[in-house]
Amino acid sequence: QVQLVESGGGLVQAGDSLRLSCEASGLTLYYYSMAWFRQAPGKKHEFVAHITRNSGNIHYTDSVKGRFTISRDNAKNKVYLEMNKLEPEDTGAYYCAAVLTEFLRIEITSYDYWGQGTQVTVSS
Repeated sequence: QVQLVESGGGLVQAGDSLRLSCEASGLTLYYYSMAWFRQAPGKKHEFVAHITRNSGNIHYTDSVKGRFTISRDNAKNKVYLEMNKLEPEDTGAYYCAAVLTEFLRIEITSYDYWGQGTQVTVSS
């Protein structure tokens, strides 16, 4: 059974940093491109970042460029999202997702698996 489990969320103040982790089980992470999405209350899932299998290609949504960094450790079956200079607009549930294709996908429903999410709340 495939599971993606996110962790590292919390309540922080604007300008603070958080590091999210996503641990995969039931699959070999090396074969999957990975992404992070977020969902604010009452809104649909928003693409945040994407990383290919060997970390050769990385994409970010414009609002997080220069502040967030996606990375992965295939040996540990983990993906990370380092978030710096957090803003209240970054508040939401953050989800990691896995897909077998190397091509960029920005809709979470295009991914093969995603987790239950971890909550990030940024106060002003």
